[in-house]
Amino acid sequence: MKHRVSAFLGMVFSVLPAYSADLPPLQTVPQLDLERYAGQWYEIARLPMPYQNQCASDVTATYRPNSNKTISVTNRCKQADGSWSIAEGLAKPKNAENTKLSVTFLPKTVRWLPIGKAPYWVMALDEHYQTAMIGQPDRKYLWLLSRKPTMEEAVYQAYLQQAQQQGYDLSNLIRTKHHQ
Repeated sequence: MKHRVSAFLGMVFSVLPAYSADLPPLQTVPQLDLERYAGQWYEIARLPMPYQNQCASDVTATYRPNSNKTISVTNRCKQADGSWSIAEGLAKPKNAENTKLSVTFLPKTVRWLPIGKAPYWVMALDEHYQTAMIGQPDRKYLWLLSRKPTMEEAVYQAYLQQAQQQGYDLSNLIRTKHHQ
């Protein structure tokens, strides 16, 4: 039990934002239409994140808008042993443009607490809502997403260049495998 509590507290504190005064503000897209953004996205690449250490392949995120202007989030991945890991969360827009969200994967009964929330900022998005790049102001985490399990190499490279221009270190970037 002690190990579970320690692991839970480690999870909570690892997602608390740690902003650096040395970095310029992270730039986001001008506007995000949550209805168009809804649906399934495939992770194409990411920077390492403790919650995803067990993910070996087939990482997806599914977003469903709720009537109260929140977004239900379901993250899935296949683990090395072939089993699926599923995390249910909730995202809330933090600005009028819906480009800066706060997401939590805490149990529903404790989501009211002022902890365990992480920034989810939409840094890039194509006009047809087919590819996206998500980041955080501290530049610690980054995700490249696509509606398909692949992304055109030119788009992939353009997103990487944009991330580097915004201060991201991509030396540990993980390219996600998909077998679907």
